Order: sequence, then C-alpha cells, then structure tokens
Amino acid sequence: MTSHTVSAAAAGTWMLGDLEVNRMGLGAMRLTGSSAFHQGTPRDRNQAISVLHRAVELGVNHIDTAAFYFSRLRSANELINSALAPYPDDLVIATKVGPARDACGDWVTSARPDQLRGQVEENLRQLGRDHLDLVNLRLMGQDDISEHFGALAELRDAGLIRHLGISGARAEHLTQAQAIAPVACVQNRYSIDAPNGEQMLRECAARGIAFVPFFSIAGKGREAGAVHAEHDEVRALARAHGVSPAQVRLAWMLQQGAHVLAIPGTGNPEHLVANVAAGALRLSEEELQLLDSIDRSAS
Repeated sequence: MTSHTVSAAAAGTWMLGDLEVNRMGLGAMRLTGSSAFHQGTPRDRNQAISVLHRAVELGVNHIDTAAFYFSRLRSANELINSALAPYPDDLVIATKVGPARDACGDWVTSARPDQLRGQVEENLRQLGRDHLDLVNLRLMGQDDISEHFGALAELRDAGLIRHLGISGARAEHLTQAQAIAPVACVQNRYSIDAPNGEQMLRECAARGIAFVPFFSIAGKGREAGAVHAEHDEVRALARAHGVSPAQVRLAWMLQQGAHVLAIPGTGNPEHLVANVAAGALRLSEEELQLLDSIDRSAS
C-alpha cells in the first residue's frame, strides 16, 4: 500500500458523543520529543508541525492531547494550535485533566475538584478554543470520582466542554460518572501485552461508549517509547503481511470491537503513515486467535 492510498477512513468510524470520528486517530504526546516530558532531546518543531499537517491530510480527525504534554522546549497543545488553527470543522481534539506538573516539568499533587476549571481554561488558552470538544478526567488513584467528574459536568453545562470521558478507570468509576453526566469515552491502557483492559473494553461495548486504548503499540518502557522484545507471533504475522509489528498490533486492537478508537502517538512522518495504513489491515480469525494465544505472564 502506498502513502497515496492511505486514509484514516479505512478503519471505519465511531461516535464520540455526537461527534463522528475516524477510528484511527493520533496521540500528541510524542510530538514534543521522545516522551511528553522534559527528559531527552526536544523534537524538531518543523517536523512535529509537518506530522500534524500530514495527519489531517490522511483523514485523521481525532487528536488526543493534554496541557501536561510538554517537554523542555515543546508543548503539544501549542504545536497543535500553530499547525492546525483555524481548525477543520470535523476535527475533534480530546484533552485530559487531573494530573499536574509545575513549570519545571515535575509532577505535583493532582488537581482537586475546584482546580479542574483552571486546567480546562489552560487547555482552552493553549489550543486557542472557546470550548473543548472532549475532556477526559484522568484518574490518579481515586476510589470515588464523583466530585471531580461533577466539577467537569458543571463546566460542560457552562459550555466550556462539549463531551466528557474518563481515563485510567475501573467499571465502578464508569458507573459513578454516568450517574452524573453522559460519558463519551473511556481511555485505558490496553494492548496485546496488557490484557487487563478487557473488562472495560466489554463494558464500553455494552454501553455503546468509545473505548480509546493508550500504549497500544508500546510495551515495557511505555512513556519513553520503548517496545520490548517483540513476540514471535507478532513478528510472524508482520512478515506474512509485509508490514511492521506495530501495524499488526494496531490492526489487532481495532479488531477488538467497532467501538475501539486507536490513538497511536508519533512525531515521525513515516511512522504516522504506517500507523494510519494499519487501519486497512484485516487479520483473519485464525491470526487473531494466534495473537490471543500469546503468553502475557511475563509482560
């Protein structure tokens, strides 16, 4: 498949609330460097902006970001604003609140419910928006999210947020949130190497909610971008299809349900095209079973 025929639409579409998006999206974390955070060498600004331009050209209309995605010299939100504003009408930008970092990039105490408005306004300023399409509450160990999610629901009612989601959540958190306001999506870690997300995958399917897995390509090392020694089964299927192991992982993920939205992150233009192309890769039932048979006990 050449880059001229690659389109994010090949993976199909799903709804984030009342917003239809292509199921192959883009995670913005790695636009700032090898990770979202201040370690490592900042990525070339022009390259990061070119990745965003190319993503939109390829039909990506769902970008996942956060104000706390910044490295020493780069902010994901600022890059998105610079590259894409004025924004295409069909572009959905999802962001996250909850975690907090100081100006030096060090993690500090996560936001209290009364501090979430400030985080929402920070995202609005950085993105140059008067409202946010989707805000995910990233859980930071809470057993009960009612106060935090309630605070975001008030901002939704005030028109600052269109849709709400939750991230790093368990089934009881989804129940708590839905008792307060509609939940458009759940973002949880899930991949061939992290099967513990299957319960939430099923919960979202049963409720018609988008499931947005993160770290769907990366194994151990996650935020640093490292991928562990690849499973033989993944390598074998990659060879059989003439694709990369990462593309096999993305194809497997998308075939876990029509409600699954992929947001692989990259700041590399070639990796971007390859990731989007994976949306057209269809694995057979036998191939899916082979991947499901992988021993994950050491992952």
